[in-house]
Amino acid sequence: MNFSLAQDQEDRDDSFIRESNKNVLKIDIKEPFMQVAVKCNDFKPAAFEGGVVAYKEILNKYMYAYLNSDFYALTGDFTFTLVLDAKGKVVDVKGMPKVQNSEVFFDDMQYVVRRIKKNWTPASCGGQPVASQIKVKMNFSSMSVDID
Repeated sequence: MNFSLAQDQEDRDDSFIRESNKNVLKIDIKEPFMQVAVKCNDFKPAAFEGGVVAYKEILNKYMYAYLNSDFYALTGDFTFTLVLDAKGKVVDVKGMPKVQNSEVFFDDMQYVVRRIKKNWTPASCGGQPVASQIKVKMNFSSMSVDID
């Protein structure tokens, strides 16, 4: 398997924190995203309009808006594989590793990613659009707290 690095590779702290009545969320999406390359002599990775930074900002915003984290308390590093079809549409989202309560989180992430209406520019092989996968690594922390 060959890996190509996605473009925007800036080192900076882009972690975000949100507090609700029950939970404190901390989300740190790592860069660069890893593109899983297909066997191809002329492979071009999938791209998002505005680059990785733009996708990361939308993903962060949507995670805070749509994650129903009152149902799980998770902390750790997770990797999500975005499965793109040849049109650049995300057709599946797979989360790893599977830990206690992670299935609910992974289902939520499927919903979050599908809310993002912009498609990716699909990967291509020899100038023809092809299906591809992008790995997004993040550190996620959801802690239950009592706020009086």
